[in-house]
Amino acid sequence: MPRLIINADDFGLTSGVNRAIAEAGCVRAITSATLMANSRAFAEAVLFAQELPALGIGCHIVLIDGDPVSSGLASLTNGGAQFRSSLKDFAFAAIKKRLSQQEIQREAEAQIRKIQSAGIVVTHVDTHKHTHLFPHVLHPVLKAAKACGIRTIRNPFEPFKAWPKPVIAGRPSLWKRSLEVALLQKFSTAFRQLVDEEGITTTDGSAGVIATGGLNQSLLQATIEALPEGTWELVCHPGYADADLARAGTRLVESRHVELEALLSDETRKALARRGVQLISYADVKHL
Repeated sequence: MPRLIINADDFGLTSGVNRAIAEAGCVRAITSATLMANSRAFAEAVLFAQELPALGIGCHIVLIDGDPVSSGLASLTNGGAQFRSSLKDFAFAAIKKRLSQQEIQREAEAQIRKIQSAGIVVTHVDTHKHTHLFPHVLHPVLKAAKACGIRTIRNPFEPFKAWPKPVIAGRPSLWKRSLEVALLQKFSTAFRQLVDEEGITTTDGSAGVIATGGLNQSLLQATIEALPEGTWELVCHPGYADADLARAGTRLVESRHVELEALLSDETRKALARRGVQLISYADVKHL
């Protein structure tokens, strides 16, 4: 029986994203959400989280896009007031080890503690745009999590065995993303090694990474059907496509409402039951 965490990213991004996550959380269409400490709708997201005690809440650590919580982050901001906005630029700096690990740890801790200070029990950490898949970033993120009493982290790698291969093969729009995900697998061994060394718990991997921005009903059902045995996380981005979201600087706008409808559908509920999926949150991972 596969065990599955359905985690909604970007909690706090906009009021429309918050409402969608709360709506899905109320009916257990998602079991977890990761909150952005530096988001404009943070306070509202905290109120929603407090009304949904069964919804696991993690910290969506942001090291790219937007404003930092702490100050003095020269390597993360290129000396400016905001994080760099180019993922390609961030990846190059991470691979070349040009990012300060001290800055990463300090900022990650500040974001986690901001959420904890709001009265939220943080179940786990992940990162915006999966930046912790780079070993140079992962190590200080793990240190920050441990310093804040957190022992669980997202495994951002989507192994080939979890791919909904027939659907991906039939959708050319997913081929480039599939290649990118496949190439990033080279960091997965180092991820496992560092996580184990720090005594941190994680899942067998993530599903839905390739589908980001294209997760509709058919692809969600195919992803569920392809889910291997083990403990997995489905990464999703539900939301309402409103004016605030259009101004938020994210490429995921209309796709968020499509994802929300798919998550809430009877077809998805039946697919989960048919596959025998056990829905859990990160609060349950340490007990498996």
